[in-house]
This record gives sequence, C-alpha cells and structure tokens, in this order.
Amino acid sequence: MPAWICTVLIGIGATLAMDAWGVLRRRLFGVPAPDYALVGRWLGHMPRGRFRHDAIARSRAVRGERVLGWCMHYLTGVLFAAVLPLVWGTAWLRHPTPGPALLVGVVTVAAPFLLMQPGMGAGIAASRTPRPTIARVHSLTNHLVFGAGLYLSALLLQAFSSV
Repeated sequence: MPAWICTVLIGIGATLAMDAWGVLRRRLFGVPAPDYALVGRWLGHMPRGRFRHDAIARSRAVRGERVLGWCMHYLTGVLFAAVLPLVWGTAWLRHPTPGPALLVGVVTVAAPFLLMQPGMGAGIAASRTPRPTIARVHSLTNHLVFGAGLYLSALLLQAFSSV
C-alpha cells in the first residue's frame, strides 16, 4: 500500500480516536465535546478577510459551517499524521513506535493554543476562557489521545496490510 494512503488512514484513525475520547469524556466527566461547527464558522469568515473574532460563538453563522468544520478537523488530522513519515521516514509506517506518535500528538497542541483559540476569541492557550488551566489540560489530553491514536492506527494498519 502506498505510504500516502497509509498516512491518510492513520490520520483518519487518530482523529476518530480523538473524537471517541470526546464522547467518552462527555459521558464520564460531563465535558462538552468540541463544536467543530465553530471551527467552520471561523474558517468561513476567512475569505471575507476576518481572521480573528472576540467570541466565535457570537459571530455570524456561515453556510455549511458544520460540514466545513468537520472536514477541516479530519484534514488536519491527516496533515498532522504526515509528519510521521516526513520526519521519521516511511520505515515508521512499517514499524510504528509510540514515541514519535506521542511526540507529534503533544506538538500539535500548538495549533489550538497559538492559532485556533486566539483566532476564535479564547486567547493564546485559552487565556481568555473562564478556566484557562482546565481548558489547557483538556487540549493537551485531546492531543495526547490523538498521538496514541496515530500509533494504534499504524499498528492496526500494519496488522491488516503489508505497508
């Protein structure tokens, strides 16, 4: 199987793991899952020249924002997964190890901390939220789960195909 297909499947699998964690987290701890429609709203305003919002939930809705947000969520997962073969080579796809996958997961938390949260009105690393430390812990946990999902998806792929 070509490396790019493996990368896409691993990225989708890791993003599914992150989403499953969101469902479990909501059921166990009452923490709401991320609303990817708001990500779509944020992205939908960009072609109009608006990149920052005081509070994205109060910004005008954008047509198709839910679909746009979910598609970008999965595309981002695939792009983050591409870091593994780009940095560690396609050998990682054939023989995945947890270290690189978890490292990618942790490093990817920079995207919400430095780009999405400030752009959507939450400040750098959720500094403008009511409980920034709790928001940061949730973001980091989500991205660690994503990293674990990268590793587990690669293991599953390895088990069911010849990479």
